[in-house]
Amino acid sequence: MNKFLMAAAAGTLAGVVVTTQVAAPLLAQEATRNTNVYEQLDLFGDIFERIRAQYVEEVDEADLIEAAINGMLTSLDPHSSYLSPDDAQAMQEQTRGEFGGLGIEVTQEEGFVKVVSPIDGTPADEAGVESGDFITHVDGESVLGLTLDQAVELMRGPVGSEIVITIVREGETEPFDVSIIRDTIKLTAVRARTEQQTVVLRVTTFNDQTYPNLEEGLKKQIEEAGGPDAVNGIVLDLRNNPGGLLTQAIKVSDAFLDKGEIVSTRGRHPADGDRFNATPGDLAMGKPMVVLINGGSASASEIVAGALQDHHRAVIVGTKSFGKGSVQTVMPLRGDGAMRLTTSRYYTPSGRSIQALGVSPDILVKQPRRDRNKVEEEEPNVFTRTEAGLRGSLNNDSLTEDEIRQIEEDRARAEEVAKLREEDYQLAYAIDILKGLSTLNAAK
Repeated sequence: MNKFLMAAAAGTLAGVVVTTQVAAPLLAQEATRNTNVYEQLDLFGDIFERIRAQYVEEVDEADLIEAAINGMLTSLDPHSSYLSPDDAQAMQEQTRGEFGGLGIEVTQEEGFVKVVSPIDGTPADEAGVESGDFITHVDGESVLGLTLDQAVELMRGPVGSEIVITIVREGETEPFDVSIIRDTIKLTAVRARTEQQTVVLRVTTFNDQTYPNLEEGLKKQIEEAGGPDAVNGIVLDLRNNPGGLLTQAIKVSDAFLDKGEIVSTRGRHPADGDRFNATPGDLAMGKPMVVLINGGSASASEIVAGALQDHHRAVIVGTKSFGKGSVQTVMPLRGDGAMRLTTSRYYTPSGRSIQALGVSPDILVKQPRRDRNKVEEEEPNVFTRTEAGLRGSLNNDSLTEDEIRQIEEDRARAEEVAKLREEDYQLAYAIDILKGLSTLNAAK
């Protein structure tokens, strides 16, 4: 017993000696690091004073400090930045669903402004701006070398005023100009409609109204269709949805999941992580689902698509999403400004990070690109002859009037599908998937 205690004591003593020997260099390194930080801050002060005293023109000290702060934040990643009081106010308005502008979500890549996605029904969308476009000039002024906030400031202006942006687009040999009239952007977070027997939920953004709009829209469409049995499935359209509030992404995911993890976030320190789980209840009542995504689906959209994909709750159709897998926290600062700082990464239920990789669709379906220079031609009026149109043709005596009416209705629906396929190939594909699943389930 005494030997054991001695051995234990010796082990403890040895541990103390080793710890002391290792701690001394660590403390020295920390002291050196602090000294370097203070020296750099002194250097910053020296430069600031020299600019104030010797720059060729008088400078505004507040603007100079604000630029330094923003430069420090934007050097971290494309999503961290300083928000002036006006910018902070604009962000609050945007989350409420109404603001002035063009209606595009942008980021910065290789010094140019890149369009993450145009927002449905906004001036930019109607002018033909597309996800993936690069904006090189605003009213003839180059944006190269500007920060993202500076470039966005160039695009701001009074409602009703005109702006001309120069765009470089993949597949186009030359840059081209797009004229846009600024307007008040009123976002409808969710638009619900029924195509044939499929409820289509078009989610354009994740703001305070997203989940309430989705819940109300889905309920109304099911009631108008004649009840759940009259609906064969749900299409959740997240294309060109740039994201928004994390809380709303969690609520939308939870709307279609009964249990399990939705998303987890992990910060710099383990204690900063969080995990969000689904609660019982499925608004779609187990109906099959298809989620549509593309390169303009980012952030909150990717959380929803990733959660439903990992739980095998929906078939993901379209093209690879944007790949923004980080979470920003907006922190109020003195003077009514704010700091937007990337504080964590988010992970799908299977533990995968989407950062820079995006969500890959289960079925890759590309949307045919429309030629903006192509002039729409009217379809030729071709006279088509059929047996039924021949004089004196025999009647079909094997079908009742109800059966003939059903055939005609099916034919009309097929023509609607063909028309939809021309207008929106990806959506038509999604509806075909749900129609096939409904047919298989009915045969069981």
